[in-house]
Amino acid sequence: MTDTTRRSGLVVLLLSGALLLAACGTGPGTAPVEDRRAPVARPVLDPNTAAVKQPPGFENAGKPGYYTVKPGETLIRIGLETGQNWKDIAAWNNLEQPNQISVGQVLRVLPPTAALTAAAAGTPDGNGVVTRPIGSGSVAATQVQPGQTSTAARPAAAPAAAATPEPANESGLSWIWPVPGPVIAGFDEVKNKGLDLGGTAGEPVLAAADGRVVYVGAGLRGYGNLIILKHNNVYLTAYAHNKTLLVKEDQAVRRGQKIAEMGNSDADRVKLHFEVRRQGKPVDPTKYLPPR
Repeated sequence: MTDTTRRSGLVVLLLSGALLLAACGTGPGTAPVEDRRAPVARPVLDPNTAAVKQPPGFENAGKPGYYTVKPGETLIRIGLETGQNWKDIAAWNNLEQPNQISVGQVLRVLPPTAALTAAAAGTPDGNGVVTRPIGSGSVAATQVQPGQTSTAARPAAAPAAAATPEPANESGLSWIWPVPGPVIAGFDEVKNKGLDLGGTAGEPVLAAADGRVVYVGAGLRGYGNLIILKHNNVYLTAYAHNKTLLVKEDQAVRRGQKIAEMGNSDADRVKLHFEVRRQGKPVDPTKYLPPR
């Protein structure tokens, strides 16, 4: 037998053995192939321990003098709800873009020096805003606190010769009705946070008390052309649905000064929606306005 014949026979024999092994490996009862390679460790993510990005200021949530932003709120709305000038809130929180606030963000709504003593002075509400009881000494309490950036006017003394006696109330302010028209919708803390007063288009709207303008514009949904006055560190008034706005922000105004003209902006009829807010909370204006 030649070498060539011998090599050919060996190749045939090896191929036959390989085919036989393959056939045995695919039949029933075949032993499983064991993978002896070391297992690869795969990380398991625990949602309870995963890092969560917190909103700015979250560490102050619930503290006196701080406010947590709710869906749909703007800085103007927050200013109205807390009784502050929205520009002051922007300054206290170093907001370069006041309109860029996010839901859950926690904002300082009291000046830094006032926030330090807020817990001792009263009890915070659900948003950490402190309500402090005031009485006959409220005028002294309305002085601008050290370090406060607000330019709100201090309450002015009533004129020496008032036409009618000033009403006794806790505000320490002298009030008048902003328009002479009838009350067409009374105060309701939930449904109507002020008074709706009737009148005619273009009729003068007067400042109800001495103060300073903290907002002029139409940036608050449901209020139309709006003016907000800050009278001291406790009280704001709002004048909504105007046709024409006649004052500018940061302007000081006197009680009885014409600040707007009545209209029906964002309303179904000509009317003035008038609110009094005590530390941001709506209160019944008739408790402060003189009786008719």
